[in-house]
Amino acid sequence: MPSAQDPFYVVKVEVQESIDKLQSTFHQWERTPDAAERVNLAKEVLTGCESIVWQVDELDKAIAVASRDPSWYGIDEAELESRRRWTSSARTQVGKVKKAVETGKGASTTSHSSAIGMHRELMRLPDSHQIDTSKHYAAQDNDDFIQSESDRQMLLIKKQDEELDELSLSVQRIGGVGLTIHEELVAQEKIIDELGNEMDSTSNRLDFVQKKVGMVMKKASAKGQIMMILGLLALFIFLFILVFFT
Repeated sequence: MPSAQDPFYVVKVEVQESIDKLQSTFHQWERTPDAAERVNLAKEVLTGCESIVWQVDELDKAIAVASRDPSWYGIDEAELESRRRWTSSARTQVGKVKKAVETGKGASTTSHSSAIGMHRELMRLPDSHQIDTSKHYAAQDNDDFIQSESDRQMLLIKKQDEELDELSLSVQRIGGVGLTIHEELVAQEKIIDELGNEMDSTSNRLDFVQKKVGMVMKKASAKGQIMMILGLLALFIFLFILVFFT
């Protein structure tokens, strides 16, 4: 996503500012006649060089990571190559400044010429806010952002549709199970009603038989009553078997 909001360009601006500050300190070191002041400025320049080199190293690491899958970061090979050239140029110029400070402490005239050369080299560093490049990458960034958001929304809608389909299937399964349970309960209720009717019918028959037996026993003799009891017992056993085992 090459734009002003790209972390690379944010760090690049900071590095450029550090290089500008380094250049200013370098000029002071070249121009001051005081030996103690030159020593202090030399230490400051060398410290600044180390800091800038570290920042450039971090940018190189970020470029290496992005180069593994440029499309994921919204950049192309041309942009990666441009970033590599910038970090290489920055590293070279800072290295020249460092070398000039380390080797030019005793030669003011030569050092002054080196300062002018360093100034020209540093001025040739790529501008972090080139107008044409910014416009091009800003338009590309907008398109990439819109496309990314559109893809994300489509994936989200698709996922929601799949979840709704699964929920619908679950509701259908639950409804089918509930309907089956209802049908089973209705069937069992029907069987219980039929069994109750049969029990009522059997009870009425037994009451009728008991009444008839009572009437017969009043009219029959003792022997006849015994025979009648045995016959009724056999009949009861037969009816019991008929009702409960068939």
